[in-house]
Amino acid sequence: MTNVAAPMTNAELDQLSVNTIRTLSIDAVERAKSGHPGTPMALAPLVYTLWNRVMRFDPADPIWPNRDRFVLSNGHASMLLWSVLHLTGTRAVNADYERLGQPSVSLEDIRRFRQIDSKAPGHPEYHWVSGVETTTGPLGQGVATSVGMAIARKWLADRYNRPGFAIFDYDIYVVCGDGCLMEGVASEAASLAGHLGLDNLCWVYDNNHITIEGQTSLAFTEDVATRFLAYGWNVLRVGDANDLDRIQQALGVFRETKGRPTLIVLDSHIGYGAPHKHDTAAAHGEPLGDEEVRLTKRSYGWPEDAQFLVPDGVREHFAAGVGARGAEARTRWTALFGSYRAKYPELASEIEQMQRRDLPAGWDRSLPVFPADAKGIAGRDASGKVLNVLAQNIPWLLGGSADLGPSNKTTLTYEGAGSFQAGSPGGKNLHFGIREHAMAAIVNGLSLSKLRAFGATFFIFSDYARPAIRLSALMELPTIFVFTHDAMGDGEDGPTHQPVEHLASLRAMPGLITLRPGDANEVVEAYRYVMQLRHEPAVLALSRQPLPTLDRSVYAAATGVARGAYVLADPPGGNPDVILIASGSELCLAVEAHGKLLAEGIRARVVSMPSWEIFDHQTQAYRDSVLPPTVKARIAVEQASTFGWERYVGSSGHVIGMTTFGASAPLKALQKKFGFEPDRVAAFAKELMGRQ
Repeated sequence: MTNVAAPMTNAELDQLSVNTIRTLSIDAVERAKSGHPGTPMALAPLVYTLWNRVMRFDPADPIWPNRDRFVLSNGHASMLLWSVLHLTGTRAVNADYERLGQPSVSLEDIRRFRQIDSKAPGHPEYHWVSGVETTTGPLGQGVATSVGMAIARKWLADRYNRPGFAIFDYDIYVVCGDGCLMEGVASEAASLAGHLGLDNLCWVYDNNHITIEGQTSLAFTEDVATRFLAYGWNVLRVGDANDLDRIQQALGVFRETKGRPTLIVLDSHIGYGAPHKHDTAAAHGEPLGDEEVRLTKRSYGWPEDAQFLVPDGVREHFAAGVGARGAEARTRWTALFGSYRAKYPELASEIEQMQRRDLPAGWDRSLPVFPADAKGIAGRDASGKVLNVLAQNIPWLLGGSADLGPSNKTTLTYEGAGSFQAGSPGGKNLHFGIREHAMAAIVNGLSLSKLRAFGATFFIFSDYARPAIRLSALMELPTIFVFTHDAMGDGEDGPTHQPVEHLASLRAMPGLITLRPGDANEVVEAYRYVMQLRHEPAVLALSRQPLPTLDRSVYAAATGVARGAYVLADPPGGNPDVILIASGSELCLAVEAHGKLLAEGIRARVVSMPSWEIFDHQTQAYRDSVLPPTVKARIAVEQASTFGWERYVGSSGHVIGMTTFGASAPLKALQKKFGFEPDRVAAFAKELMGRQ
């Protein structure tokens, strides 16, 4: 007779799957000799329950539009995600949305956790790994970004759903820890989510009482549940992170709750099962060590010497759970969308264009053309006119300001634009409140949901938004950040409101396009360029004060903005002896100096350079045509830090810029004090000419 093992029960398969996630995480960290094993050991039951019992996610098509979203905000626990993406058999998709047929995360990737080119990096990376909905790691960013995702789903449902056609009804699930909830950006985002009643958003708080330095009681003793109740959230508690049924029940309550987002406080034990590191800070951010690994596996009933073991039946169990449920949901949705396309072809076309990050036909029709005007118009005012045209031409363009809409001129004022609120989720004006950091993260969440989104504030407050802008660049999202009051135009407010180092700081960020247009028509062309981006975020730095609108019949066309820099004005016949380079509000100053120099017989060229990044991506031949290498006499003029301009003016050139902070005074007094006057520019040009 042959002994045949009895089939495993579902409960046994559940536990086997949970322990597979745990041990894959332990083994990966151990082999990498770095990482964070404790949280995956604690939260494996939660992630298992979410994915295999609750979420609507099809591993065969991880980008279908109506999938539930999963965000691992405490991204240091990335092995949770790599394990579940592997065990569910999630398939890879490339940047062109093509399904590649290969695993998103292979077992070999997990074996090579945190190594070069592995699809199991140290923190979740959007674009790099299919199934990752947003890049996380900087604590608080994931939860804040998820608020943008929840807003997007509400907006999408309001615009596109019709009776019998629930095209968008997905939910957003977020796992976060003490670190996320201590970060200010999380508080900003949670406050706004409660105000907006985002009942499609669920945060699960891993309440394990441990941070890197030790017990959370060292610095964090607040009543988190009461705080979230005050925000207007529904708050639930699950007292045992190993109780799969209680977790599933709490998630079910979330799905039935209307009018409020949900926080589930999940009491867990970091390093669960490790006999000497259970509930200790030592389990947080370092390998367990060989002996502790063996003892931990023994406590799980796991083969002590097995590494990267996926027992028979585990992958099949996931296939029968999330795999079957997700495939059925996607198949049902695809058929529904086919019927929807037949009944609402224009709306279906919009959805398809939006998903591909395409623009609708005629998206740039009716963009303003500003006539020459010596008095001119402020960059922020020109921007407001452009935004109001674009938002009408592009249905899925929306955004708002951190309580500065009237000053930023970003309010959409056309009939029907409306404000996004709990009772009007179709509004296109978002009111972020005075929450710059959350605003930028929310804009990222909107963009990850395939909307074209913008956020706005004063340029000086880009400091508050910078971490999320950096993630936008890292994720290659086509987000838009509109920053006004870009220099000393609000002079009396003084140096606290006068950005000096901000242009240099943002120009230093890889993958970010920074544009500082010099007149109203350059503003138009800046937006025309930005709207066509698919993989780069953009910053627009705009003036508060009016700037003369240049006569384009005399000066070169503003379409040169699309090249980053262009020859605006030249001496007769070209061949300049000196080049004046400027951006933004200093462009008109360079133009005036150019006129003075020409009157004295000095062959001067004016180059408008609204964007270093765009210019640097042009061909060498084009760059040399704008800045001929033989012309060494060059002056750059910008009301900002001089840092970095040497690459364009060279060792023989000069930069008129800021080497200190500003001062509180009217703009003209500031311009005189810091040397931003045509005569000074002309004088430096003549001095440089004398050196040649």
